[in-house]
This record gives sequence, C-alpha cells and structure tokens, in this order.
Amino acid sequence: MNLSEEKQLRLTACKVRRGIIEGTYNAKSGHPGGSLSAADLFTYLYFKEMNIDPKNPKWEGRDRFVLSKGHTAPGLYSTLANRGFFPVEDLKTLRHIDSYLQGHPNMNTVPGVDMSTGSLGQGISTAVGMAKGAKYLNSNCRVYTLLGDGEIQEGQVWEALMFASQYELDNLCVIVDNNGLQIDGSIKDVMSPYPIVDKLEAFGFVVKSIDAHSFEEMEEAFLQGKETKGKPFAIVVNSVKGKGISFMENNAGWHGKAPNEEEYSKAMEELNEEYKKWEAM
Repeated sequence: MNLSEEKQLRLTACKVRRGIIEGTYNAKSGHPGGSLSAADLFTYLYFKEMNIDPKNPKWEGRDRFVLSKGHTAPGLYSTLANRGFFPVEDLKTLRHIDSYLQGHPNMNTVPGVDMSTGSLGQGISTAVGMAKGAKYLNSNCRVYTLLGDGEIQEGQVWEALMFASQYELDNLCVIVDNNGLQIDGSIKDVMSPYPIVDKLEAFGFVVKSIDAHSFEEMEEAFLQGKETKGKPFAIVVNSVKGKGISFMENNAGWHGKAPNEEEYSKAMEELNEEYKKWEAM
C-alpha cells in the first residue's frame, strides 16, 4: 500500500471516528468504545475491500456485510454516511425519536444495512446463511461479518462457525474485533474465549491474526481471504477499545457511555489534530 492510499484511508477513518463521537454525543447514549476500535476496519471494508454501490444499496451483485456486534451501530452508520449512503448530518439524529438511525442497525430503514442485528450471536448465523445462499445461487458476492470478542462467548456463534466449515463457505469472511474488553470488564475475566485463533482453526477456518489499526496488514489478510478456497476464512483483528480518543482507549467504561460536552470537545480536538497531521503528509 502506497502512502497516498494510506493517507486517504487515515483521513477517512478520522471522519468515521468524528461521526461516532458526533452521534453518541447528540444521542446522549450509545456505544463509542467498540465502534472506535473497529473504525479502521469499517473504513477499509467500505472504502477499499467491498464491492458495493451507495447509489444502489440493494444491488443484487453487491458484497454483503453483517454487523454481528450490532450495538456498535454508531461506527457502521458513520462509515455508511461518509461512503455516501445517506447524509453525514443525519448522524446527529442517532437514537432520537422518529430517527431512522436507531441504537441497532435496521435493514428496513437504513440504506446500506444488509441485516438487522442486536442480539449477540445472531448476526454471524445470518451471514453464514447468506454465504450458503450465494453458493446455491452461484453468486460471486462475498459475505463479511464482524463479531465482538465478548460476543463469541455465545454458543450460537460456534454452531454457525461449524456450519460454515461443514459447507466449505470460502465466500465468507468472519472478523473478530479483539479489543479485550466488554461491558463488565476484561473478556478473559468475564468468560475467556482464548485462544481465539486456535479455536477458529479447530472449527475448520483458515485464520489470520493482525493489528486492527494497520491498513497494510488488513490488505494482506483480505487478499489471503479471497485466495483461500474450500474453507471459510477468519481474521482476528487485535484492536484498542476507544481507539483514537486518549481518555477512552482501553477503558471498559466507554463500552456503552456517551461523552458529555467537555469530553465531546476534547475528543473532537484530538481527532481534528490527527486529521490535520495526515492532511499535511
């Protein structure tokens, strides 16, 4: 990946993070921590990896994305808005009465959302079904799904993974956001899912573990995923919860809490500084 391409992705990721903060601040609720940890991944998926068309959100030949950790909707909404699916200004209506941008993704109201999610474990199950359906229809589309590392404590997740392996769904890419924290604290203290990579491999997946904030590593991983045949592919992205906001990073308290006015100003100041840094490169 050349510097020019990385610069554009970094600038876009800053915009995505600003949208997350804008949305949760105006909503006075929401989930910024896990949205921020996945912001770089969202950016890479929607601005480089996936075959999509914002002008035709229901295009039959598009790649599909399922946000299995549906509570991080602020991250997905901000990405979709910046990609052109709907106005960025609408992010300020997050969770407001009568807004189409509610706390969890709704495929019936939000352009670009392929599946309504919220109950943890159900998104991956739907993604597996989409991948199986695409195989049946001889479609070339790929299916991507993002899970939280706390989410994989759900038994339903492993049933879905077993299904994906059984039917050799090599058009499926499962991504686990491993930021190490969930609402009650450290995932290893609540209900440890480790070793995540070994378990995914034991369930028949080809697995790549990467830095969630390295676009270069993402590029290599997604390329490997496309080249993998006969087996489903998984990427464990090792991330920082609250990434990009100093006082939110690695702090479980920001799993589901919105910034107040002072925190909002501080967060936006940090993101604007980061944006200016990359803009000047």
